[in-house]
Amino acid sequence: MSQVRINKFLSLCGVTSRRGAASLIEEGRVTVNGSRADRPGIIIDDENDVVKVDGSEVSPVDKKVYIVLNKPRNVMTTLFDPFKRRTVKYYLKKLRERVYPVGRLDFDTTGVLLLTNDGDLAFRLAHPRYRVPKVYQARVKGHFKQEAAIKIDRGIELDDGKVGKASVSILGFVRNTTRIRLTLTEGRKREVKQLCKKAGHPVEDLERVEFAGITSKNLRAGQWRHLTQREVSRLKSAVGLD
Repeated sequence: MSQVRINKFLSLCGVTSRRGAASLIEEGRVTVNGSRADRPGIIIDDENDVVKVDGSEVSPVDKKVYIVLNKPRNVMTTLFDPFKRRTVKYYLKKLRERVYPVGRLDFDTTGVLLLTNDGDLAFRLAHPRYRVPKVYQARVKGHFKQEAAIKIDRGIELDDGKVGKASVSILGFVRNTTRIRLTLTEGRKREVKQLCKKAGHPVEDLERVEFAGITSKNLRAGQWRHLTQREVSRLKSAVGLD
């Protein structure tokens, strides 16, 4: 029998870093033998206890894997959904290793989604402190003018009271909508949709086209590929893990 703190166990499983485990537990996403884990410091038996994150059982990894998926519309960015909606796991059937999404994309948002079992890298890529650039293209309602772009660039208070901001370029107009490109470096929950709505232009269609320089070029919706060693090195360097 081997006993270990659950936050260390989760990092060995590639779910997140030890520090990130605290957030998962606080959000109620971790269970041990069917009961919700209530603190990061609890001790588990890593040979006999069943630990699940978002409803999926986790175990220590032997090989680190890094992939990019072109997420389709109306797919959950989780590995398990209690309401039986399609999740990104559906598209990873040919992947032997279990990987976890880096951050989240909304159900109706498409595009670049990174997945890995490297918990330390995933935690840093998703954390606002590391200011990893994420690029989106959106189609928004109305005639989006430069004044709205300036407003978003200066920062707008989000629903949680924090200030969100993005650099915005206008790509073109189609009837009563505008196509815009936004670059964010913090990526708070539903930030693009909140910023555009508060600027008077609700989002009608949203795609993430780039995450830390990684794109989904040549990948159809639902397709994925392994990252190259150069891409992995670049990601680690961007968050101080080189």
